[in-house]
Amino acid sequence: MEEITTSFSGTTTEPVINAVETIQEQVNKASSVFSGMAKYFTDLIPSLITAVIVLILGILVSRLIARLSAKALKKSTIDSGAKSFLVSLIKILLYVIVIIMALSVLNVPMSSIITIFGAAGLAVSLALQNCLSNLCGGFIILFSKPFTVDDIIELDGTVGKVDAISILYTKIKTFDGKTVFIPNGKISDAKIINYTESPNRRIDLKFDISYSGDYEKARLIILDVLANETYALDEPSPVVRMNAHKDSSVEIATLVWVKNENYNSVRYSIIENVKSAFDRENIEIPFSQLDVHIKE
Repeated sequence: MEEITTSFSGTTTEPVINAVETIQEQVNKASSVFSGMAKYFTDLIPSLITAVIVLILGILVSRLIARLSAKALKKSTIDSGAKSFLVSLIKILLYVIVIIMALSVLNVPMSSIITIFGAAGLAVSLALQNCLSNLCGGFIILFSKPFTVDDIIELDGTVGKVDAISILYTKIKTFDGKTVFIPNGKISDAKIINYTESPNRRIDLKFDISYSGDYEKARLIILDVLANETYALDEPSPVVRMNAHKDSSVEIATLVWVKNENYNSVRYSIIENVKSAFDRENIEIPFSQLDVHIKE
């Protein structure tokens, strides 16, 4: 009876002892891990405090440099849009340098920093591809200056006055009161006609008279109208010449130079006055008509 009891007791206590030893071993491992972490963070605290101080001071210095840069750029002749763009760019670059300095204090390897910024830059560039295209286009416009604010331009079929140039879009006010926003990325690849680049602009008009009409008389009438036009320029001198023999009319080309600001008013005035003079002098202006001849 005693032998059976002893055998049974030995069998039941051995698993318990093993379990206790296993638990004790896990507790020792956890304790060593926590001790290592505590030691790591204890050693890290001075570096962490230093990194925070570097970050705060760096941000303050970056803002101060950005303000000084903005004041310096105000005195320059650079376009206002380009000034704000440069200030923003300087601020971003300074912030990046401050972050790199703070990470260096924490002994983060430079290869890791470069990898992080490279991965972040790639992700941003893929997500904002169109915005980056417009950003680069805005940079090109602001510094190459194919046009400036208040210039009259023709772009992508839109004619109007440039109201504002931002980093991503150019705002144009058309002559019929519309506001058009054109992405800068599209502008950098487009054909731009700047009507304000030169102070003078040429008006190109064409007048038709019938074949039975007196061409020389019509030509002198047009020249007289131009001579009486207040805002028409004498130099370069106006040109009035026969331009084409059309199906039912003789085409007279009329070229006259004016100041940019007078272009529309002079153009309308010439067209109206030539029509009135032709009617007064019985110069026929042909119109489309069909003659039907019936043979018997």
